[in-house]
Amino acid sequence: MNAPATPKYAAYVCSGCGIGDVLDVKSLEKIALKEGKMAVAKSHEFLCNAEGVQMIRDDIANDGVTHICIAACSRRAKAEAFQFPDVAMSRANLREGVIWVVAEGSDHDEVRQEMAEDYIRMGCAEVKKMKSPAGKVKEASSKTILVVGGGMSGMTAALAAADAGYAVVLVEKTGALGGFAARLHKRVPFSGAYAEPQKVGAGETAAQVQANPKIKVYLNSTVTETAGAPGRFAVKIAAESGSITEETCGAIVQATGFSTYPLDKLPELGGGQPNVVDQAGLEALAKQANGGAILRADGKEVKSVVFVQCAGQRDDTGMHLPYCSGHCCGTSIKQAMYFKDQNPDIDTVVMYQDLRVPGMGEDFYRSAQQKGVIFTKGKASKVTGGDECQVEFADLILDEVTSTTADLVVLATGQVPNAGVNLDEWTATVTAAESGDAAAAEKKSELQKISVLNLNYRQGPDVPQFKYGFADSHFICFPYETRRTGIYAAGPTRRPMDLFQATEDATGAALKAIQAVENVEKGRAAHPRAGDLSFPSARLEGCTQCKRCTVECPFGAIDEDEKRFPVFNEERCRRCGTCMGACPVRVISFENYSCDTVGMQVKAVNVPDEFEEKPRILILACENDAYPALDMAGLQRMSYSAFVRVIPVRCLGSVNTIWITDALNSGYDGVMMMGCKRGDDYQCHFVKGSEMAFYRMSKIGDTLKQLGLEPERVQTEEVAITDNARVVRMINDYVAELDKLGPSPMKGFG
Repeated sequence: MNAPATPKYAAYVCSGCGIGDVLDVKSLEKIALKEGKMAVAKSHEFLCNAEGVQMIRDDIANDGVTHICIAACSRRAKAEAFQFPDVAMSRANLREGVIWVVAEGSDHDEVRQEMAEDYIRMGCAEVKKMKSPAGKVKEASSKTILVVGGGMSGMTAALAAADAGYAVVLVEKTGALGGFAARLHKRVPFSGAYAEPQKVGAGETAAQVQANPKIKVYLNSTVTETAGAPGRFAVKIAAESGSITEETCGAIVQATGFSTYPLDKLPELGGGQPNVVDQAGLEALAKQANGGAILRADGKEVKSVVFVQCAGQRDDTGMHLPYCSGHCCGTSIKQAMYFKDQNPDIDTVVMYQDLRVPGMGEDFYRSAQQKGVIFTKGKASKVTGGDECQVEFADLILDEVTSTTADLVVLATGQVPNAGVNLDEWTATVTAAESGDAAAAEKKSELQKISVLNLNYRQGPDVPQFKYGFADSHFICFPYETRRTGIYAAGPTRRPMDLFQATEDATGAALKAIQAVENVEKGRAAHPRAGDLSFPSARLEGCTQCKRCTVECPFGAIDEDEKRFPVFNEERCRRCGTCMGACPVRVISFENYSCDTVGMQVKAVNVPDEFEEKPRILILACENDAYPALDMAGLQRMSYSAFVRVIPVRCLGSVNTIWITDALNSGYDGVMMMGCKRGDDYQCHFVKGSEMAFYRMSKIGDTLKQLGLEPERVQTEEVAITDNARVVRMINDYVAELDKLGPSPMKGFG
């Protein structure tokens, strides 16, 4: 709940974990009372134990404490113990942030104590600008899961959600469930003994879906409009007949699968010629044969076959797919067995550059060898079709160019995601169409036809795409979460994968969708700050309608009203604060995170004058990677300068330049920002936050010139969560560099 009209502030200092051995805890209490303006300041030998926690609870219940500052360990530690949902709370990091990173010894006692006192001041200053968020609970929140795509990924996601007790709406554009899997004769083994191709099971899965009372299936249907936000997606579903049905859903799983790379793009490998097929084409022939002799299209029985791996894949020329589709090696092994199981005398060759069979795939590969499948390391350069196909290739073992012949050549082409509209192309097309370009208007209409979700977001009709058309879903940090909150990618629309991986992927996406609808119902953030009850608000009387917040939000969470003021869709918001960092007039804030909560921490630090030779360096550290790396440095007792003051931020994208200018004006000698890796292989939990921060900081040079400061005094660095040793070196090197520059000329003017 929000704080009452008469807040009461309290600070609690822990002396455990060695804090009391090297710090003057009583002095810290006095700092909290006198300079932090706390009404109550207490210490405890182990604040996180039952007695210490109860002391805090009693003060909240009996003495009307509404805001607390806990000075103990990192905010990343003891989160369960220090959980007081009805009060606003800040954390001052004395353990990992002070005593574990400042080397012991008489020379360091004074600066260590000063460091701790500053963190007390900062914690008190922060909490005085905070409110306890209550969230925004939506009474009419829907928990129905929409699954778009009826292949194995979509069916698995639907069954997983239904089995967990949730209603599901499944939309499939064709007249039957099963997708690409329904076209397979058999599948690569997914259970022991991993020696033989196994039954696909698509039909059985489809029957389970059709029979499940919690799953409503729409066949021959597409999504023509998706409006709203998590918990209240308004979805229009159009049947082939033209009828429109509306459904309200809480979250969406996009499992629209893939298409095979077109054979006609591979004429050099025989694409389009007689008796050259791709893996999907061979599956059709095998399914037609049903265990009997596999016949070519002309009816001739195949007596020799060559499988060409990486056909139009792993291509570095820019003409074809640059990536590996993951499943193709296992699929060729399976298909080679089709021939050997029917007739061991069929000459069967798999030509590969690198054979990639993850998991138990090597057992499958050994089984194929035992059946007589020949594996040769080579790279095909030309395939000529006809009654007898000729394959020219470079033998990578003998290092020579040679050729072989076969009745049939099978090209292992790649997966191309069915992801809908590329938003970069969409934006360019819409812009041109709005300027009166007739060709662009026609192209816009064509793009709309291939849209999967038809979102009515201002950013475009589909989820943003990453490389090569796959959904922008970070495979390390957040493997299902697209840049549209509450919409999850599953299966080959997310990344190339085999059938087993796709079904596992679908289950994960369904669970994330469930997490989203449950959080939305309680007014909480879905991810990555799962459970966060805060939400953004704006003082519209100060808004200049610059639209930076609406443009820079990575998740489409901000729209504009008819007067061009920002309108927040709280359910779409991921609480990164990028809008707050973007706002030039600082009118956007969260109850417990704002320009004031950070700005007051910056100002609370005691900045010595130039004669004391004690520099002050501000570090704004992303809470997702950089701050954990600093914590890990503390855990490993790696020492860095006691002259730094670290403030964790939700994302570098939330950093407002006012914090930088305030720090420099106050006499700080330097400011370092530590954020996640940006670019194509980004690790930013909020996708674009780190990138936006680097862009903003690239323009701060003019401000530094006006202040008469060197550009080296402000640095922005990429930090991974595992960079604990590197951040220590980075800090110490930066302090040494500032030492060479000398004290800031702004000291004494703050």
